[in-house]
Amino acid sequence: MYNHVVVPVSFDEDRDAAGAMEIAGAVMAEGGRISLLHVIEQIPAYATSYLPAHYMDDRHEAIQAELDKLAKDLPNATGVVVDGHSGRTILDWSSDNGADCIVIASHRPGMQDLLLGSTAHYVVRHAKCAVHVVR
Repeated sequence: MYNHVVVPVSFDEDRDAAGAMEIAGAVMAEGGRISLLHVIEQIPAYATSYLPAHYMDDRHEAIQAELDKLAKDLPNATGVVVDGHSGRTILDWSSDNGADCIVIASHRPGMQDLLLGSTAHYVVRHAKCAVHVVR
C-alpha cells in the first residue's frame, strides 16, 4: 500500500479518471493521501496578448473547483493545479511532494503515439516511483 498516491487528471473524455481515482483509493494505505493533479500547459507568449486579462487566473480557479468536487468522493484527497509540461511536471511534482505511486489514465495508443508519445508513456518510462496505468 502507498502513503501518497498522485492521480493526474486531464478532464479528457478518452481517459478514465474515475477508474484511476478508484484504483488510487484501493492502493492507498490507511492514513495515506491522494493528490488529484492537473497540469495547465503554457500558452505561447504571442497568444496571451489575445486573451482577456484574468483568463489564466479564472482558468486556475475553475479547474481547482472541479478538482475539489472530485476530491470530495475520495478519502483524504486534495486537488492541485500546476503549470508546466504535463509529463515532466507530473514527475517533478510527484518527486518534490513525496509520492510513492502515480495512478494515471491512458487512452488506447494510436499511430500518433508512435511519433509523438503520450503523457502516460513518458511518466511510466521516467518515474522513480510505482506507476499504475488505467486503460
